[in-house]
Amino acid sequence: MIHVPEIIEDLTLILAAAGVTTLIFKKLKQPLVLGYIIAGFLVGPHFSFFPTVLDIPTVATWAEIGVIFLLFSLGLEFSFKKLVKVGGSASITAVLEVIFMVLIGFTAGRLLGWSTMDSIFLGGILSISSTTIIIRAFDELGLKSKKFAGFVFGILVVEDLVAILLLVLLSTLAASQQFAGGEILIAVLKLVFFLTLWLLAGIFIIPTFLKSAKKLMNDEMMVVISLGLCLLMVMLATKVGFSPALGAFIMGSIIAETIFAEKIEHLTKPIKDLFGAVFFVSVGMLIEPAMLVKYAGPIMVITVVTILGKVFSTTVGALVSGQPLKTSIQSGVSLAQIGEFSFIIATLGLTLNVTSDFLYPIAVAVSAITTFTTPYLIGLADPIYNRVERMLPERWRTFLTHYSSGTQTVAGRSDWKIIIHSYMLIIAINSVLLTGIVLGAEYFLLPLISKTLGGGIIGATIATAIAFTAMSPFLWALAIKRPAKQAYARLMLNKGSNRPRLIMLEVARVALALLFIGFMLNLLFSIELAIIPSIIFTLVLLLIAPKFVQILYAKLEKRFLTNLNEKEILESQAATPEFLPWDAHLVHFTISSNSPFVGKTLSELHLRKNYGVSIALIKRGNTTIHIPESGERLYPGDKVAVLGTDEQLAQFRQMTEMPHIEHKFAQSNADDVRLQHFLVDDNFGFTGKSIRDSGIQDKTRGLIVGIERNGERMLNPDSSTIFENNDIVWIIGYKGLFENLAAEPEGHVQPAI
Repeated sequence: MIHVPEIIEDLTLILAAAGVTTLIFKKLKQPLVLGYIIAGFLVGPHFSFFPTVLDIPTVATWAEIGVIFLLFSLGLEFSFKKLVKVGGSASITAVLEVIFMVLIGFTAGRLLGWSTMDSIFLGGILSISSTTIIIRAFDELGLKSKKFAGFVFGILVVEDLVAILLLVLLSTLAASQQFAGGEILIAVLKLVFFLTLWLLAGIFIIPTFLKSAKKLMNDEMMVVISLGLCLLMVMLATKVGFSPALGAFIMGSIIAETIFAEKIEHLTKPIKDLFGAVFFVSVGMLIEPAMLVKYAGPIMVITVVTILGKVFSTTVGALVSGQPLKTSIQSGVSLAQIGEFSFIIATLGLTLNVTSDFLYPIAVAVSAITTFTTPYLIGLADPIYNRVERMLPERWRTFLTHYSSGTQTVAGRSDWKIIIHSYMLIIAINSVLLTGIVLGAEYFLLPLISKTLGGGIIGATIATAIAFTAMSPFLWALAIKRPAKQAYARLMLNKGSNRPRLIMLEVARVALALLFIGFMLNLLFSIELAIIPSIIFTLVLLLIAPKFVQILYAKLEKRFLTNLNEKEILESQAATPEFLPWDAHLVHFTISSNSPFVGKTLSELHLRKNYGVSIALIKRGNTTIHIPESGERLYPGDKVAVLGTDEQLAQFRQMTEMPHIEHKFAQSNADDVRLQHFLVDDNFGFTGKSIRDSGIQDKTRGLIVGIERNGERMLNPDSSTIFENNDIVWIIGYKGLFENLAAEPEGHVQPAI
């Protein structure tokens, strides 16, 4: 008699239950994640009415694979370049919110009489909001084109990275069973080091490999290779002491910087969905009804703490970061839930056997309740804002308005700040790479050579020669490469203490290079043998072969930057900021074939007069028109970047009929278009002149979109508007031309972000 393995029976049961429940939840317009959890409960060991999964340990293994692919998918949507683009405001808000929720979660756990470790993990569980739930809620409520939605997405990007850090910190805490500051610091430094090393190496190697094999790969091979790379990074992360989820997330983030990101995300989505479903079903299988009844009180308390805590902390964090009151409140109510990362953190506690059995089902219950409440809270955002604004004293409202404007003004950088920033970047990047090479030589290269050719002095000498060859371009960059040459020259020409300081800076760089050489030799030989060879090698590097090493480093740097920026260059999109210092913001729309705008020039449409909006960019096929002139026509399929308020954009959207918002604003090189601002002061040469007479828009090929004057904001000012002292003028245009204007005596143009 033919026997079907239990795992196949279990998979059949899991997928059948998941399919039925998700169809029901789709009909009810509820998140599919909750459907999976309910399905897991129905086929789990605590509900006997339906058939029960038999081989639970194997299902748990599949669930771990689901976590890996789920984190890989999140990495594909993340990218560390996106983290840089979200701006300081979103970063400040996310960090403050996470810190507050960790503290309040820990406090709530202790007040409930829980253990220290349960309370710490509860804080981690409550600190991360659900990207899946928020995106779904925004889709259903039609809020993706709202200004605050972009800000919320920025916060979620930062939260993803913070969640990865939390996984590392909680694992370290679980291992030590106490809050050891030294161990936590070492864990954070270790994470930063390996993140930087893997990203630098990955962005250099992986896009090059994928491009070289592009002609040989079909969709099937692309799936196999991408998942193979994911699992390879999982193994590598595990080898150095990190979780498999971290490795999957990092590989996803690396691939997200390549031109293949969207295709790989599309091809691997069914696999992620399948194993992700198994993971969420396994979450539901751990729900024990008796446990939920027993801890109904703590569940309600923690739910209230989660909602109120997240609304409060996000709102305050957004206000501190400079966002207006309305945007802050809208963001706070949007993030008042927990989701997939909370399940992963709860699973970590169970896997490490450091949390109690009740914590996991409580986390699932709180997630389910807050998921249901999220759309209703978002709908209450405007009434809450109106109520709060009426309750605030007039002086508070005035203060918040001025504070919001003031935090958006970024001071210009001095030459010393430019030098320090550039040198620190070179030192940090090359130090990580050199440390990686040294560790690779010690743990992999030397054992391999010793095994092949024998140990002793000969093997160590060969390993040293290979390692030094690999290190030479990065040693040259660390000791000799001079960034920010114009700022450096200006400081050297100025009298005073600049020259001695610069000389000391150069000496410190050379000393650091010597230290790395000595570190390398000391690992493979001894400290006595390391001193003289390190000095000799440095002299050879500096005096005999600098040209060859310089050329080699330039080629490596060019390849890295090409891989890093190729996606954005091919997309030919303008670098536009996601957040502006007022209610106006930029949204991308697609002009439909039946739009009344088709075939008309911008001057004929009178967009500023009729709709109050401005078009900053038109993307037509492979052509991008930055700051289009008034004679430019609109055609079907054109993607336009439009500046306006929520109400103005909603009106404009009706005329385009096919709205399309993009939250990834890519970065090009010479054609960089960005939001800038300048202050009208005594050094400003155009005071008393109109916008038209100043010629600033012609010089910068830009578009003046706003003026802040005496606490009031003028959006899309008329060309006859006269510049007055203390005006803050906001303008969209080319980065390079702004830099030229900033170099003139009357120019003080600064980037908005």
